Amino acid sequence: MIRFTRRDFLALAAMGPSAALWPHRAYSKTKAKKLNLILIMADDCSAGEIGCYGNKAHRTPNLNALARSGVMFETCWCTPICSPTRAEIMTGRYGFRTRWYHNNMKVPEPLTKRSKIFAQILKQAGYATAIAGKWQLPGTQKEYGFDETCIWAYEHYLPKSVVHKGAYEQPGKPSRYWHPCILRNGRYLPTNPDDYGPDIYTDFLIDFIKRHRDGPFLLYYPMCLTHGPHYPTPDSLISKRDKMRNSKDNFKANVEYMDKVVGRIVKALDDLGLREETVLFFTTDNGTAGIAKNRAKEIGCRVPMIVNCPGVVKAIGPCRELVDFSDVLPTLVDLAGAELSERYVIDGHSFAPLLLGKPYEGRKWIFSYLADKRMLRDKRWLLEGDGRFYDCGSSRDGTGYRDVTDSNVPEVIAARERFAAILTDKPAPGPDDPLMRRYRAKMPGKKQQKKRKNK
Repeated sequence: MIRFTRRDFLALAAMGPSAALWPHRAYSKTKAKKLNLILIMADDCSAGEIGCYGNKAHRTPNLNALARSGVMFETCWCTPICSPTRAEIMTGRYGFRTRWYHNNMKVPEPLTKRSKIFAQILKQAGYATAIAGKWQLPGTQKEYGFDETCIWAYEHYLPKSVVHKGAYEQPGKPSRYWHPCILRNGRYLPTNPDDYGPDIYTDFLIDFIKRHRDGPFLLYYPMCLTHGPHYPTPDSLISKRDKMRNSKDNFKANVEYMDKVVGRIVKALDDLGLREETVLFFTTDNGTAGIAKNRAKEIGCRVPMIVNCPGVVKAIGPCRELVDFSDVLPTLVDLAGAELSERYVIDGHSFAPLLLGKPYEGRKWIFSYLADKRMLRDKRWLLEGDGRFYDCGSSRDGTGYRDVTDSNVPEVIAARERFAAILTDKPAPGPDDPLMRRYRAKMPGKKQQKKRKNK
């Protein structure tokens, strides 16, 4: 087995920028091993829930260590709700191309019908591919380019002859955590009351890594953690009777178990001697539920983005370059040395050169959306979905922002004009758009909204 070592990487860097941008393409004649790629996306967890992003209460030592020895983007945007986020990260496209604007506002067809998926592209480049965790997409995992699967299953995912015998979160919705309902490679996986879903998904991925240690492989892990219901974890459970006790008090334990799962994957890579050959990405799909999720504001779409691979990804630590989820697909493609058809239009910009320590021209702005609301940010200015405009100065975490919506100061006016120009080719759905009509029909009435707000 040929190892891609730090010495190999330094030799490659000496070959010049063009070679470093496509590291393995430059080594194709010597059959150097391609980089393995792991993308972990936790669920419903803002950047501020993690220690390295400033949280003092949650213990996240594994993510903190990855951030210190890799790259930790201070400003990464997804969308404020899961379905459009998943569409964007998998396709490299914004909602006006995928037609996925909200969970209640998306075309009812597989993303593969109109878009390419990163797993499809890397599979064609020789990668073994796997997905574990949360699916919740139209179409099958095979259609999306995944060779092997281990997913939490709704009842309608199950083969017709199968009835889930385990736990349920609510009527008709099988458990994703304790005594979970899981399909492994399309077959129902019987579980018992002591089985914990996140451990099963992680065991599956570690086994896949072991079986494909000669690589290259791509793993996509859209976690169930830390989405509700918030049950005790194996580390916080005191009594077995409390396994299905849903409480916000368990959220901290869920965040910390999420970190533990990441640590297990990192340890497996270390044990197999694959850490210096595997680029690991960690992020989340939107802000924390009840605080940030489903809000057309920066708090809803600002999430962690940590990238690590010793000897390959530069140990930059906190990084102030702007990235959003449309950038993930082209970055994976670049790191894999794969090809992306010029006919396939994407909105993302690869940040692979930054990770590899090569010359990099960062993004001038990042974009997000929720239904018909649009958000835009550059390194100083912020437009939120309600139309409010902010001078953020050098702050990135929401502190010290100054509302300048009504300002007539020339530099504010100039910034707003720049933003308006950027948004001209990123349309929001109009009021007569069929998706918008469907969205309005699914939204609760004013009385229901008021009642829900007061709960």
